[in-house]
Amino acid sequence: MSKPTVAIIGASTDRQKYGNKAVRAYLKQGYDVYPVHPRETTIEGLPVYPTLEEVPVEDLDRISVYVPPEIGMSLLESIREKGANEIWFNPGSESPELLARATELGVNVIQACSIIDIGESPSAMHE
Repeated sequence: MSKPTVAIIGASTDRQKYGNKAVRAYLKQGYDVYPVHPRETTIEGLPVYPTLEEVPVEDLDRISVYVPPEIGMSLLESIREKGANEIWFNPGSESPELLARATELGVNVIQACSIIDIGESPSAMHE
């Protein structure tokens, strides 16, 4: 059985940020994690992909978004084209305009904290 896959848009090297906590939480839960960030090269020991298009997986189970809505808006076409069973817009990454546009594009939008969804607590994830 293959592991579930997740791309984390807005992954971070800063262990205080949710974009980093998500990488660690998904790893702990047994996911294959693909961090996406335009300027980083490794996060938590994983290779980082500068764009979602460069993630080497055909059918992702999830894409989890940790960037501000104005950046997320510019990535919606890529998110739709990459495709995933679930697109998670975490708190702070969504706006009414972004969610409306994502819905127009036919993206399966889930508006919630994906870390909590997989059974982890962001507040319990310290250094």
